[in-house]
Amino acid sequence: MNGLSSRTRNALFHPFHLCAPHTLEALLARYDAVHFRDYMALRLTPLMGTMAYQDRMGDEHPLLVTSGRLVQGYPVSGPLDETAVAAIDRDLSDSRWRTLFHDGLRNDRRFQRGLFDLMHAMRIGSSLVPGPAALLRLLEPDRATARYNVALVQRLAKPTQTLDEAYQFEYGLALLKTVAAQVYTIRLSRAHNLVPVTDSHTHHILLSRTLAREEIDLSHESIGTSMGAPLSQHASGLHE
Repeated sequence: MNGLSSRTRNALFHPFHLCAPHTLEALLARYDAVHFRDYMALRLTPLMGTMAYQDRMGDEHPLLVTSGRLVQGYPVSGPLDETAVAAIDRDLSDSRWRTLFHDGLRNDRRFQRGLFDLMHAMRIGSSLVPGPAALLRLLEPDRATARYNVALVQRLAKPTQTLDEAYQFEYGLALLKTVAAQVYTIRLSRAHNLVPVTDSHTHHILLSRTLAREEIDLSHESIGTSMGAPLSQHASGLHE
């Protein structure tokens, strides 16, 4: 925390649309209101996108919504606009940001599990691969320096992929989802005068890197930074 009085400010929890009960309790103790986005379902191409559950934090806390302590209803789904694409591509071409992402994927179990369901076999292209074996391929060191941008991930989002292309796509999709959520975090925070707050160590340092590189003056904080299980067990999947 940066030492400023938080009780006069509103928080935007990021990058997830849900948080654990103890996190919500801590946030409400520090802020007048806590804002939540809806689940992010990205439209990659006209025929393919990520699916999403329609649950919201307010579903379990209607009194907090009524009292104004919990605010929700910020849509972040659909196709990416040109401004978002440009911002995403800047992060994906930033070697430091990419290193932080890859290190988080390798060392932060919560960050890893938030992007990949490794408890079961993963579908990589047309193949069903055991989670640990898939992770080894996804963590290959050269992926941290491989060229990625939104256009490439969109080209790879096709039903007919080689196994190598499928791994390339899965890693690229993880990058894209992470940066897109970050873009919306910055956009919503600046538009509504909110303080981005997270309890995810890797998401905090990734946002810090982007704000520093872009010279964006936006106070952001971490609370109860954890390397544990993901906040939400709802993993997004692709649909055609």
